[in-house]
Amino acid sequence: MEKLTDWYGLWAELSDIQNQAFARKKEFQDDDFWKHKAKDFDKMVDKRWSKPDSSRDFFIRTLKDNPGSTLVDIGAGTGKWSILASPYALKITAFEPSSAMQQILKEKIKKENISNIDIVTGTWPEDEINTHDYVLASHSMYGKGDFKAFINKMIMVADKACILILRVPFMDSIISLAAREIFGQPYDSPDFQIAYNALLGMDIYPDVIMEDQGNWPAFENDSFEDALAELKNRFNLVDNSKYDDFLIDLLEENLILKNDKYVWPEGNRSALVYWEV
Repeated sequence: MEKLTDWYGLWAELSDIQNQAFARKKEFQDDDFWKHKAKDFDKMVDKRWSKPDSSRDFFIRTLKDNPGSTLVDIGAGTGKWSILASPYALKITAFEPSSAMQQILKEKIKKENISNIDIVTGTWPEDEINTHDYVLASHSMYGKGDFKAFINKMIMVADKACILILRVPFMDSIISLAAREIFGQPYDSPDFQIAYNALLGMDIYPDVIMEDQGNWPAFENDSFEDALAELKNRFNLVDNSKYDDFLIDLLEENLILKNDKYVWPEGNRSALVYWEV
């Protein structure tokens, strides 16, 4: 008989691995990670948001159905969700630790003459914040190893409901196939599948809306060597050649050379997870 997976332990392990991978990508170790990447990140999300999507439709409809609501946007980044909510919410708190991300959001607020978004520097779940009607965390919880602490803080702050937006990896993607070989399970980092099972273990039974307008844009690398280095960094194999032959074969079978770029097959979409408190 198979044993029950420890979803909280798996989340914590993969969160730590992801954080180490991100740390190796810092140009300077004492930098804000997003100092040199915030603008590129903003453009990437613009590309992903270039067509309508069911999760954003649901989010807007929820705020419209509850006029005068307040929202805290955890890890607001460059403010995509905060700005989306601004015509429909009374007040939005953009809770964001990165000054680089905050700066882009400040420029957008000024350009669009938005008056109901407050930017607060803080780290979730450690820092204190007042209660709001809705608490949103869009792709901002992956680096937090203590899943229960993150969720319990959301519940404590929310008067009406909690919303998570999470990455949903495809089980036949390069990353998932590599994870099966290296980790013995198909996840290279925290994601929807792990979070959903972890929520069930906390007696939370959320509604789920899958992104319905296509997948995340495909990743690209300038060279095959860069693609291999990216894959090895994700799995903490920078100085380990044990899986090189497998990873090289996997990439050779799946990467497509297009316009002098090595293009990965699409491997993710997003899901909105919602529950009332």
